[in-house]
Amino acid sequence: MRFPLMMRVEQHINAPVLGNVEKAVHEEIAKLDLSQKIKPEDTVAVPVGSRGIRNIALIVKTLVDDLKALGAKPFIVPAMGSHGGGVAEVQRSIVEGYGVTEDYIGAPIKASMEVVQVGATEDGVPVFFDKHASEADHVAVVARVKPHTDFTGEIESGLNKMTLIGLGKHEGAKVYHKAFIKWSFDHIVRSVARNVIKKCNIVLGLAIVENQLEQTALIQAVRPEEFLEREIELLKLAKQWLPRIPYPDIDLLIIDEIGKNISGTGMDSNVIGRKYHEHCAAPDELPRITRIYVRDLTEETHGNATGIGMADYTTKRLVENADWNITYINCLTGNRPALASIPIPFENDREALEKGLLTVGYKQPEDTRIVRIRNTLDTREVWASKAYLAETESRDDLSIIQSPIDMTFDEVGNLTPF
Repeated sequence: MRFPLMMRVEQHINAPVLGNVEKAVHEEIAKLDLSQKIKPEDTVAVPVGSRGIRNIALIVKTLVDDLKALGAKPFIVPAMGSHGGGVAEVQRSIVEGYGVTEDYIGAPIKASMEVVQVGATEDGVPVFFDKHASEADHVAVVARVKPHTDFTGEIESGLNKMTLIGLGKHEGAKVYHKAFIKWSFDHIVRSVARNVIKKCNIVLGLAIVENQLEQTALIQAVRPEEFLEREIELLKLAKQWLPRIPYPDIDLLIIDEIGKNISGTGMDSNVIGRKYHEHCAAPDELPRITRIYVRDLTEETHGNATGIGMADYTTKRLVENADWNITYINCLTGNRPALASIPIPFENDREALEKGLLTVGYKQPEDTRIVRIRNTLDTREVWASKAYLAETESRDDLSIIQSPIDMTFDEVGNLTPF
């Protein structure tokens, strides 16, 4: 088969970025005057989630240093629902993989799947909370604010969700995702978060917003009574700064890697235009992608292939390297079993392209619109087929940094590195 020529394209992104992350954390924490609430010898639980957040280790270390300066005794709690198969030691290794280690942070890590029920919502939904965090004098919530991959509302992923799914652990995640079927995500988030903030000694939130380049763009310390109000505003910024694929219509999207460190759904459904349907865009969604081919998993996902069900094609190596037990636990907990469905797996990239391009519509393969990205967090540079040449040359926000060339494959038929 004759494949289209591919060119390397760079997006010009004017994105805000924090020049000094450590200084920003210190300044934000100082605004809260925590000495009025946190006394010497008080214990403070600091939850760390399963997502790969830029500078997360430095942010957490700086927060811990500020807490210790008040005489407090902070400790880290791995805060994630079913990631890592719902196994405490695996969840501990996940946060350590992000650099959040006891040696670097200067605080112990207390990993457990044990929870306590701290109450119930007005609808009767039980509210669960990490046992170690429940025994602390205070809890300092750290979370990135961004659009959720499944749900839409004024509140999506962020501080409030961390009080549910993260600190609710596997037990809480199972209960809340079941509740989302009967009540809206927004309703459950608000009602559970109210209970947690009221009963679980939340002392502050540290909200992180990233830009289109996956850089730390904003850090804001938030009082617990302001979680709802501030997160609504921060989510608006996060949506503006979300990574984007530069072309609205794509015949075949090649994604080099997916994983839980990239997105809760492995590949961010907001970026690929599949938030509402697994295999096509909703009428008002962009981009409109006919087929998606996923090549591999990130190392940091520990075999969790959640989200692969949104792809149309994949590789046998991904299927063989995936931990399907962990994947099934994650997808069943989230009430999204389709996200664990296995697309057609091919022996190598050449075979996947030859077969995949036969299913994108009535056009010659060399004329198809193909885009290749590393992952859905990293879209600044993409490979795009020659079909986009005229559009790319006409746009001020794009530059061609490698003229159209033939696709290159190694000796076993796989695409050469990005």
